Amino acid sequence: MAQWNQLQQLETRYLEQLYHLYSDSFPMELRQFLAPWIESQDWAYAANKESHATLVFHNLLGEIDQQYSRFLQENNVLYQHNLRRIKQHLQSKYLEKPMDIARIVARCLWEEQRLLQTATTAVQVEKRDTKLQIVTEMGGLLTAMDYVQKNLTDEELADWKRRQQIACIGGPPNICLDRLETWITSLAESQLQIRQQIKKLEELQQKVSYKGDPIIQHRPALEEKIVDLFRNLMKSSFVVERQPCMPMHPDRPLVIKTGVQFTNKHFDFQKPEHLLYVILKKESHFMPFLDFLRSRKFNILGTNTKVMNMEESNNGSLSAEFKHLTLREQRCGNGGRTNSDASLIVTEELHLITFETEVYHQGLKIDLETHSLPVVVISNICQMPNAWASILWYNMLTNHQKNVNFFTKPPVGTWDQVAEVLSWQFSSTTKRGLTIEQLTTLAEKLLGPCVNYSGCQITWAKFCKENMAGKGFSFWVWLDNIIDLVKKYILALWNEGYIMGFISKERERAILSPKPPGTFLLRFSESSKEGGITFTWVEKDISGKTQMQSVEPYTKQQLNSMSFADIIMGYKIMDATNILVSPLVYLYPDIPKDEAFGKYCRPEAAPEPEMGGDSSSKSLPCFLRLLSEILTCLRRCPSVFMDLMDSELLGNGFPG
Repeated sequence: MAQWNQLQQLETRYLEQLYHLYSDSFPMELRQFLAPWIESQDWAYAANKESHATLVFHNLLGEIDQQYSRFLQENNVLYQHNLRRIKQHLQSKYLEKPMDIARIVARCLWEEQRLLQTATTAVQVEKRDTKLQIVTEMGGLLTAMDYVQKNLTDEELADWKRRQQIACIGGPPNICLDRLETWITSLAESQLQIRQQIKKLEELQQKVSYKGDPIIQHRPALEEKIVDLFRNLMKSSFVVERQPCMPMHPDRPLVIKTGVQFTNKHFDFQKPEHLLYVILKKESHFMPFLDFLRSRKFNILGTNTKVMNMEESNNGSLSAEFKHLTLREQRCGNGGRTNSDASLIVTEELHLITFETEVYHQGLKIDLETHSLPVVVISNICQMPNAWASILWYNMLTNHQKNVNFFTKPPVGTWDQVAEVLSWQFSSTTKRGLTIEQLTTLAEKLLGPCVNYSGCQITWAKFCKENMAGKGFSFWVWLDNIIDLVKKYILALWNEGYIMGFISKERERAILSPKPPGTFLLRFSESSKEGGITFTWVEKDISGKTQMQSVEPYTKQQLNSMSFADIIMGYKIMDATNILVSPLVYLYPDIPKDEAFGKYCRPEAAPEPEMGGDSSSKSLPCFLRLLSEILTCLRRCPSVFMDLMDSELLGNGFPG
């Protein structure tokens, strides 16, 4: 590019300096009109040799004439006038002194070159500073992005995983992923944009670079940093949305029975409209396998390879749900167990189900892996209570996601932790958790009498393995059977708050003694391993002294035949005049029995019409109710059994 053209492109501050170089001695118009010719002459040589200066000066006048002719053809009157005036001025001033004009032009050209060099150097410095500022700001942006990502993965995501642990053992189901998904997707989008900008820096480097170029020095580190951030975010954002669970036991996840199908759902935070059609290839699969870190080994049967898709997600993200997986134990020569971890029982062995896949994005390969929370594998459903106890204890006491050696030395828990988890076992499957009084009763059974149980420590053995004092079963076996009893037989009564459940004998007497005769409460049996419920009522003896009476607990076997509400409504005893009366009048504190239980009773079947057979036959429920009344009276008053048989059984048409 001609020197004069380069000068025209300078910034205003340099153009101002250029204007000061020219005057009437050598007008700028002449420099503009004859720029190529002027730059082609050796003015420095002419300034020192008069003969050459004379030649160049006459050539200059000739160039002026040619330019004047061009303006004449263009009919440019103004330029014609200016050029004629310039020629006359030069002739009058330099015709006899051509070396003077040569020195003036030579100096102007030298000053122009100096000005161009100064401007070029300034531009290079400015560009270098700009590039340095770009890479510095980009480095700061990546540092800030790293901070945000650590906050998301180390705090927010870790908090979500902890909440998922709590939800698995019955705690509050606050495990919605929508907010986290929005945050992580936005962060991933930003990282991809930053990576594109870094690639553009590489293109700029290939076009223009120089010694000490900040882009050459810092771009590789920036590229490595953004790739590491994106890779780590991708690895962290793959989670198990729904932990392994058998469909028949949805309230007890993480316990898997061999030979029984279980489900598992893997989730990816990224939304396809932003990233995933670019990232995931169709052949990318998720494959689960079991980490064989324990003494038993298993094969995973069923469809154990799936493609991530949007159809299995509720919010448009990619997920893969395994619905038909089954475990089969590998048999060894010693009956299926190896010699490792011999101190652990089956329900204390923890396993991990791990999922693997590969992700590709713009030449970047990312190996992804995620795993379930530790699971317990059982071979018989009777192992479920102890297996569930292991799941409770693990997730109650640790937020470590992979500690399969947890039960080699299980930590102790505090009563505050245990109490919260025990209450969740009721609130997660019913409408009511446990009250402070109920929990205090349970604490007394576990720890013995104490003024304040807060902070008291409970060992794993005390919770699940050791028998309670004076009993042939552990605390957890007893409580788990009560939970099962509530869910299957007395759920409606529990939800109404009619069952006091866990209450000590002393507390029972204290709250019933002031109440009128016929007031009763419902509580769980402390002596029944299989889970039982009984009731205690207030009555007055002949002398008017208040007494507490109870019945033998009703177990699941009896409640299979008759609902507990029917039992309460039909319960009668023999009074002093040998008349069957109901001792149950008011449910504690003062709810009429009919009001509380009437709506839960089954209506009695109408008498069967005569069909030529025994016209006095009764339905089976009526017979069972009467039989229950007879047996109760027999336990209380054996001497009146024969009178009862005569007056009730035979009188109601039953064969004698």
